[in-house]
Amino acid sequence: MWGFVSIALLAGVAIGFFIRFLQEKSKLRRAGDAAKKLVEEARAEGERYRKELELQAKEEINRRKEEQEREFAEVRKDLRNQQRRLDRMEENLAGREELFRRKERALEQREAKLAQRGKELEERSRELERMVAQEKVKLLELSGLSEEEAREAVMRRVEEEVAEEVDAYLQKRQQAARDEAERMARDVVLTAIGRLGVTFSSESTVYAVDIPNDEMKGRIIGREGRNIRAFEKETGVDVVVDDTPGVVVISSFDPVKREVARITLERLIQDGRIHPARIEEMVGKVKKEVDQRILETGKQVCYDFGFHNIHPRLVELLGRLRYRTSYGQNCLTHTYEACYLAGTMASELGLDIHMAVRCALFHDIGKAVSHESEGAHPMVGADLARRCGESPVVVNAIAAHHEDVPFETPYAVLTQVADAISASRPGARRDSVDRYIKRLEKLEEIASSHQGVKSCYAVQAGREVRVIVDASRVDDNKATLLAQHIAREIEESMDYLGEVRVTLIRETRVVDYAR
Repeated sequence: MWGFVSIALLAGVAIGFFIRFLQEKSKLRRAGDAAKKLVEEARAEGERYRKELELQAKEEINRRKEEQEREFAEVRKDLRNQQRRLDRMEENLAGREELFRRKERALEQREAKLAQRGKELEERSRELERMVAQEKVKLLELSGLSEEEAREAVMRRVEEEVAEEVDAYLQKRQQAARDEAERMARDVVLTAIGRLGVTFSSESTVYAVDIPNDEMKGRIIGREGRNIRAFEKETGVDVVVDDTPGVVVISSFDPVKREVARITLERLIQDGRIHPARIEEMVGKVKKEVDQRILETGKQVCYDFGFHNIHPRLVELLGRLRYRTSYGQNCLTHTYEACYLAGTMASELGLDIHMAVRCALFHDIGKAVSHESEGAHPMVGADLARRCGESPVVVNAIAAHHEDVPFETPYAVLTQVADAISASRPGARRDSVDRYIKRLEKLEEIASSHQGVKSCYAVQAGREVRVIVDASRVDDNKATLLAQHIAREIEESMDYLGEVRVTLIRETRVVDYAR
């Protein structure tokens, strides 16, 4: 019995182990299937991720390739632009080189002509010496004069002949040199003027301020005129309140004071509170604003021309030129024009553009303080520039631009020419009738003071004087010298802008009658 039970138990245990074994084997099979599935899924996921990475890498490569192509295209474009600029520069340099070669050939030809002329003069001189010797012998034989007396007679005759030839030759060469210099100067000046396009505007000493109604006039005047008196005292201007509807006139020869008064009056009208205390307060605020505006204007001028090392005092005075006028022409506008003209002419002549512009920038700086100092504005400005550390070249250009001192550098000449061009262009400045008449009378007086002059007329607003001479007293050679003497005397005794042309007219009339 127990043996059967034991066998049954053993059989049950064996069957249990067998069933357990089958279950474990089934689990292992399922686990293997799951692992295989996971591996396949991981492999598929890895393949998909690899494809995504490859796609992203390709997109990134394409994007970078496009960016590089765009950069290369911009670089190539810049290179092409630089190449074109270099080509243009080469063309300009080639043109200038050709021009210099032509000028050099012309100078060589001129030197050759002068050398030939010198040889001709030497031959002429030797011929004259032979003639003198022959004449000497003849005179001694025929006249019975002493050798010394014969020599003097021959020399007088030779001097007369040679003097005429030398005068004719000198006049011819002087005229040729003058024509060439005038042509070159005209080309440079016309180029500078052609590049300068400006509109001239003339400034007045009065300013009209609009008011909303005539009632405001009474408020501006105030009780027994206290408001207008306080306003004129604080601003230093004259206020004209008349019957003109809707307008109050501010009058002053000082543009800064006139600007302060204009802004103050406009703000008082807008504010509505007009009384002495408010006027004093408003004038103080506006003066500070105008001073600040002056400083900003000076800084802007320096910035426009690329100067960053200017003394603060000069910067302030440049801003004050905005409120200064000369014969109705705004001094700051005139300074801008002179700078552009001087720079253009310097570039045409191969000089330092930076230095030319700097000289022109400060040439009228003395006008900003000339009312506070004694002396003409060129000397005042030169002294001020010297004390502010400007170079001797700039100081001389300022002092010499009205020819008060000699020119020491070409930049002083450019400054004087630029100043004259800007000031003398039509419409740039006003001139009084009295000054105009006196200038014409002075020109006619200078011309008529010379011997042989029959009559003279100043024309073209004093830019030309026409002189009619007596043909019996003045020959062709003397006419040339007389015109030069009149021109020199005008230069020495008169101040004027631009140039004065002297036209001398000599007419010979021969009249006879057949009876």
